[in-house]
Amino acid sequence: MRLYAIAIYLFLYLPIGIIVLFSFNAGRHASDFTGFSIKWYGKVLSNPFAMEALTTSLTVAFVSAVFASVFGTMAALGLQQVRGRIRVVYDAAIYVAIMIPGIVIGIATLIALVTAFNFLNPVLQEFWPAALGNVPKLNMGYPSLIGAHTMFTMALVIVIVRSRVAGMDRTLIEASADLYANPWGTFWQVTFPQIFPAILAGFLLSFTFSFDDFIIAFFVAGTETTLPVYVFSSIRRGVTPEINAIGTMVLMTSLVLLIAAQFLLRYKARQSAGNAP
Repeated sequence: MRLYAIAIYLFLYLPIGIIVLFSFNAGRHASDFTGFSIKWYGKVLSNPFAMEALTTSLTVAFVSAVFASVFGTMAALGLQQVRGRIRVVYDAAIYVAIMIPGIVIGIATLIALVTAFNFLNPVLQEFWPAALGNVPKLNMGYPSLIGAHTMFTMALVIVIVRSRVAGMDRTLIEASADLYANPWGTFWQVTFPQIFPAILAGFLLSFTFSFDDFIIAFFVAGTETTLPVYVFSSIRRGVTPEINAIGTMVLMTSLVLLIAAQFLLRYKARQSAGNAP
């Protein structure tokens, strides 16, 4: 079984290790290693198209992670008060959103947005006040990317925050109510500090999933180009060490965020276990 486990890990991670190794290749061919060099990282950082795609990915990932954290936390707190069959329906909707393949979400979002834009653009043309200037036209771009990624990652935040809400000390909330604190004050002074690590972990995971996403972004990006879409377009012209360098930087960013999220969750779990009677 140990040999079997080693073989599985090699099968999963050896190709990633090869990409990292060949990102330091001094030659121009990705399959011919001629020596160590970091020049391809410099080329990536000086490539205006790659930097523009990186800026788009970072912006979309950050904004969608903020929205997913806010809305996901609100939903997780609200679902704690729901019981019976309605709770089962909500739970099913949350887990289905996680399990649905990205290509299905991308196609469904594309169809929904195109249908909405085809309906709303003529309405804006008809009723837009002339005093406000030119009539805006709804198209794919930043809003569609942020909206699609928010819907995709919000389910992750709900699951993470709900697990923390279910395990937090409810007696503190009851004590706050006994001391005549209003619900808003109780949330900020009692509930929020207890669930903050889970919210932050959900934010980091949402950021990572949004930053790495290619399938959904490919359908709803419109004229914008995220970094995964840029890499896919560049691969059509052949894999170069520059592409390997981009992949390595994305991999390192994702690993750092995922490790940070896991550390926060485990730290809070150990802290809760230590405070338990």
